[in-house]
Amino acid sequence: MSDRLTMQDPRQQYPRPPFPRQPQPVPGLAGELEPRPDHGETSYTGSGKLKGRKALITGGDSGIGRAAAIAFAREGADVAISHLPSEKPDAAEVLKLIEAEGRKAVDLPGDITDEAWCRDLVAQAVEKLGGLDILVVNAGHQQNRKDISKVTSEDFDVTLKTNLYALHWITQAAVPHLPAGASVITTASIQAYEPSAILLDYATTKAGIVAYTKALAKQLLEKGIRANAVAPGPFWTALQASGGQPPEAVEKFGSESQYGRPGQPVEIAPVYVLLASQEGSYITGEVFGVTGGAGIA
Repeated sequence: MSDRLTMQDPRQQYPRPPFPRQPQPVPGLAGELEPRPDHGETSYTGSGKLKGRKALITGGDSGIGRAAAIAFAREGADVAISHLPSEKPDAAEVLKLIEAEGRKAVDLPGDITDEAWCRDLVAQAVEKLGGLDILVVNAGHQQNRKDISKVTSEDFDVTLKTNLYALHWITQAAVPHLPAGASVITTASIQAYEPSAILLDYATTKAGIVAYTKALAKQLLEKGIRANAVAPGPFWTALQASGGQPPEAVEKFGSESQYGRPGQPVEIAPVYVLLASQEGSYITGEVFGVTGGAGIA
């Protein structure tokens, strides 16, 4: 894995396509990706920015959520991760990494398309962590469809429930537990601004996340709580290989960025740390684009 802290050409810092064709069943496992993503397992170094904090991260088993979980633990936070039961192999690795930092790790497997589970997972996180002051709503569902006629009601339903309904249910359950100084972070996407034709339902939800987060920020600041969104561009995660992109697109994934490669999850983790920490005290209602040079409008 690359040494993140050594000065180098960022275009060459991580693997570039072409990548092997590697279709996976939904929801996909990071452990099956080739090359293996860098979530910060050996490359993220903390400095105590979140010492004593208590975080809940949905989709914390792999991808951007996993990178945030590792970074938060190395910055001194106890971390609960939510994930699907089928993602247990990835989640087990993350939990061990959190515990290796001497932090409490809480495992919360379940399906966030279930409203009752969303509310229960928040209750369990609060109980097992002894409180909650960072909420990262990151879990997402993405399945490519080449034509509007192929986007079924079932497709639309699972995408909206995973990406938007769960965001609302989890945030609504968490807010009564969040003290002044707490932080809510959502994961939007460049798709909110530059939607791909094959991601009709996914892009719709990501635009919704931007609007929801901006409105939420206005409400929560009255309680001394900040809310912000992060909008990634192409990042190398299991979401892509498990139907988020067509198999042929996975082979060249990230090549369209100015970097000529996809981002690695560890490269976005510092943004989540900033937004979670007291150093981000004057940041709320913002969308932070990390797009490999594409920008957001």
